Amino acid sequence: MTAGGPVGPVPGLAPAVSVVAAITDGDEHLGETIGSVLDQTERDFELVLFDNASRDRTFEVMRSFSDPRIRITRSGERLPRSEARNRALRFSSGELVKTIVDGDLLHPRCLELQSQPLLDDPGLALVAARRHVVDDRSRVLVPRRGLNGLIGTRSGDEVARKIVRGRANLIGDACNVLFRRESIDAAGGWRGRRDELLDLDCWLRLLHHGDFLGRPEPLAAVRMNGVSGQPGYADRVAGEHHAIVAELSGSSAYQVRVADRAIGAVTAPLGALRRAGLGIVAGRSAKRAEKERERELADA
Repeated sequence: MTAGGPVGPVPGLAPAVSVVAAITDGDEHLGETIGSVLDQTERDFELVLFDNASRDRTFEVMRSFSDPRIRITRSGERLPRSEARNRALRFSSGELVKTIVDGDLLHPRCLELQSQPLLDDPGLALVAARRHVVDDRSRVLVPRRGLNGLIGTRSGDEVARKIVRGRANLIGDACNVLFRRESIDAAGGWRGRRDELLDLDCWLRLLHHGDFLGRPEPLAAVRMNGVSGQPGYADRVAGEHHAIVAELSGSSAYQVRVADRAIGAVTAPLGALRRAGLGIVAGRSAKRAEKERERELADA
């Protein structure tokens, strides 16, 4: 399970880890994403690439890699994001699973450092790490994001209460989380009912089936995009957060207290400010990238 092990899974046996990517029109950064997965110190993994009926060169980028750990499949029709992830997951076979999207980057030791705790402790359902937010050129814009107050082993109750209090996805994006296949199978897979908070919805259902471990190291990077700066995005996220808090407050699976809800009501505006700030950073990053492209074209 460490560096120096076999290049790929032992023939006839499932790999320890499946990295699963359902990609829709993601050719620009996909090669860099795939390269970061193949550079892992953990060698016992498979990379399942699912092309969700892309109209760009996504499928060609996937096929340009010849590593035996890669498995490629393609949809004949474009599926909703949650359904595409579930379809891609069905093509994988590892006991542990990480889901990524185009543009994500993994630290070389990401799979190694996240898989070992899950193998050592059967009571864990998922392991998360902090992540960087990077720009179009993979430069760090926001370092060490996430897991505020969630470092170490936590029960599902503790995580749910933190999320109600913070009114934010404190766990993070798909790329910085590793989870058990049996947990997501038991949870019913990805659901499309909350498109902006698809990941958080999944993490909370996984924690019905075990505990949480937060690692302090930044082991992944998520690509900044323009979505957070689009009109209506902040309102959609706030609405989905409100729905999740209401669901957690009424859930018999988690012991969310009245005090947690009261603190969350006070901190909700701070969460909105954080999201607005991220949107401003995204807008500035997009403008800088556009100016850089214009200069490169002028110099060509």
